[in-house]
Amino acid sequence: MTLVKDFTSRLLAGVALALLAPAPAFLPAPASNLRGKETPMLQLKSSAFQAEGNIPSRFTCEGSDTSPELAWSGVPEGTKTFALIVHDPDAPRAGGWTHWVIFNIPVTVNHIAENAPKDARLPGGGVQGLNDGGRQGYMGPCPPSGTHRYYFRLFALDTNLGLQETAKKADLEKAMQGHVVAQAELMGRYKKGSSKAA
Repeated sequence: MTLVKDFTSRLLAGVALALLAPAPAFLPAPASNLRGKETPMLQLKSSAFQAEGNIPSRFTCEGSDTSPELAWSGVPEGTKTFALIVHDPDAPRAGGWTHWVIFNIPVTVNHIAENAPKDARLPGGGVQGLNDGGRQGYMGPCPPSGTHRYYFRLFALDTNLGLQETAKKADLEKAMQGHVVAQAELMGRYKKGSSKAA
């Protein structure tokens, strides 16, 4: 019995010492310490709707079909331009429906005003490619039935893209490969309130 007690005491003492011992030197330091500060996270917001909220009808085919205001922050180092894709994966067609394509937005720009012109060039910089309606600029939500999700995806890129004004989503995604520094996403929902089809 004495041997058992002695063994138990030594075991407990060893465990206590192990718990009190400093962490091994080979453990990596927290990433924030290695960098000196936390890397900013790219964030995309809109004053028109909340994340995962409903998109107001004025930004859709049932309203004036104007684009919502967008703003972003937390731009990472190495960013040279931004690109934006607005896509509806719930559209009843293979690959969904792309509502907006923009690229080569200068790094000095952090905002797209409401009702962006439907021209090839945006005020302040940026090129608008073709949406799936075959037109440049924003094309608002117009789901044929049910509630659809609309993903506004912003990409921070380390280069300017050599794309034409006729570029589509697939062209942009191909050109961005290997150049995405960071990505932010904002999703809004919409369900039509009338029988207008598109």
